[in-house]
Amino acid sequence: MRFSRPPRRRFAESVVPMINVVFLLLIFFMISARIAPAPPFDLSLPVSQSETVLEEDMTLYISSENVVGFRGAVGADAWAALQTLNTQQRLTIRADADLPTPELAKVLARLAGIGLKTVDLAVGRP
Repeated sequence: MRFSRPPRRRFAESVVPMINVVFLLLIFFMISARIAPAPPFDLSLPVSQSETVLEEDMTLYISSENVVGFRGAVGADAWAALQTLNTQQRLTIRADADLPTPELAKVLARLAGIGLKTVDLAVGRP
């Protein structure tokens, strides 16, 4: 008596290696990405030839309408957050290019009144 062989079962390819690669890529991009908070409003920075890298955590944003933002707080809340800073910390100002210079001078005077001694002005590249 002759029996026929059972049909060969085709093995499905495992997706586990592909899932492993996807998770490794995800971890790589999460570790290598620099996650910084978004500015509270859109700014167009003044232009300069300097290439100094500034800290993102200690950034004061100033809009063209003289509205300030710091660490997610805007207006009076931003000024309250600035008063809690250590006076030895370095603060970066990202002011809109359309902000009038006398308004920027008033902000700098107010920061000096708080006691902040070192302030950097962020500018864009041409």
